[in-house]
Amino acid sequence: MSEPLILASSSSARRQMLENAQVAFRMVPARIDEAAHRAALSSQGTSPRDIADALADAKARQVSGRYPAAVVIGSDQVLEHGGEVLAKPADLSEARAQLQRLRGREHFLHSAAVIAREGRAVWRHVGTARLVMRDFSDSFLDDYLARVERSILTTVGCYQLEGYGVRLFSSVEGDYFTVLGMPLIDVLGYLTQAGHIEK
Repeated sequence: MSEPLILASSSSARRQMLENAQVAFRMVPARIDEAAHRAALSSQGTSPRDIADALADAKARQVSGRYPAAVVIGSDQVLEHGGEVLAKPADLSEARAQLQRLRGREHFLHSAAVIAREGRAVWRHVGTARLVMRDFSDSFLDDYLARVERSILTTVGCYQLEGYGVRLFSSVEGDYFTVLGMPLIDVLGYLTQAGHIEK
């Protein structure tokens, strides 16, 4: 790889995905106000899928502007439930309410990735997964929250599918990596085709 590769994120899940794929990169979190961006886009009637894409784009271009010689990956994930975007919960009380709202119903995860060079986007992709939570009991919910505690506050939907959170679901349709927060297969495909990682 001739140009350095940067992940414009502080997400441990995205870091782990790239590390597991044995891709050499560094992390440089983007300096954007995600909540303000998301609120502004929502108020304009932007679709949840396009919100994910716009946030990934903003992250990639912001860091690419600071490191123009690098290949920068920006990524974001949005949870859509009934046409509405759900944000990460602030505390376990909000997490409980969100899980009760999702219980027994479907929702969608839109995971976007944008790759930028010299401050402009050169590639983009949005993966979408459909998930259905089972109609779990209140006692299971109590046990779940006691086990996972505050670790779920960093995730949309209050779950980590790679762990105990998988027991919340009756159905998952879509790419596993999209559920984790980045359409990794598509990202790796572009990086390989463009010669940024070894073929």
